[in-house]
Amino acid sequence: MSRYPQCVDRRDRRSAAPPSARPGRRALVAPDLAALAGPTSGVAVLPHRLFWQADRHLDLDNAHLLQWMYETVLREASSVEELRAWLDGPTLVRLWPQLFLPRGVRRAWEERHPVLRASVAAR
Repeated sequence: MSRYPQCVDRRDRRSAAPPSARPGRRALVAPDLAALAGPTSGVAVLPHRLFWQADRHLDLDNAHLLQWMYETVLREASSVEELRAWLDGPTLVRLWPQLFLPRGVRRAWEERHPVLRASVAAR
């Protein structure tokens, strides 16, 4: 006999809510990975709205900084135009398994783009 008087559903109410980047902010997903044509090398200067530091220069030839920029843009972008400007589709697919993202962001992108989920499964 269970100690609980009724069956406990392990799914919480958040599972029915739209995926979020953080509380109160819905995850933004690009409709087409092929349209993402952002920089993949060189030095990028993120807008202050995305990166709140005085020095916003990022050396994208440094793999850690490239990954960090993708995590930041995926969390903070407020328009599809920002996603297109700062992300590159093939690079996103390659980096996807290593990106540290909020659960809602990861879920929203993988639901829209199954190739991302497949890249995680392939690892």
